[in-house]
Amino acid sequence: MLNRFLRVLDQPFAASAALLALRVVAGVAFIFHGFGKIQAPFSWMGPTAPVPGFLQALAALSEFGGGIAWILGLLTPIASLGIASTMAVAVWMHAVVRGDPFFAKGGGGSYEPAAVYLVVALVLFFVGPGRFSADAAIFGRKT
Repeated sequence: MLNRFLRVLDQPFAASAALLALRVVAGVAFIFHGFGKIQAPFSWMGPTAPVPGFLQALAALSEFGGGIAWILGLLTPIASLGIASTMAVAVWMHAVVRGDPFFAKGGGGSYEPAAVYLVVALVLFFVGPGRFSADAAIFGRKT
């Protein structure tokens, strides 16, 4: 059953190349975003954080590990689900809890980056990693 879930939709060459570019660029960004967090996974938000340590660790793992998984195209739907969950919380925290605008003119907090990464995660979850991925090599393609 997991094998069927991880089988990759057969995409045209150009679409697969575009998905590869999206995965690599977003994956590198998430490795950088998650690197500092993975150094102190249970406390990266600080001592007064409203988020329990184990959820901080899941976010750190989803960002750092998910970035690596996206670059490789390995277990892409699972990595995308983790990143989408983390970004949904980030959008909520910035948009609702903090009241940040979508786009901050002149600096300051905004939820634009989290919203963009949430949509990237949704695309990779629903469309898949494309034919140039470890998932396609390991689990095969479906039409």
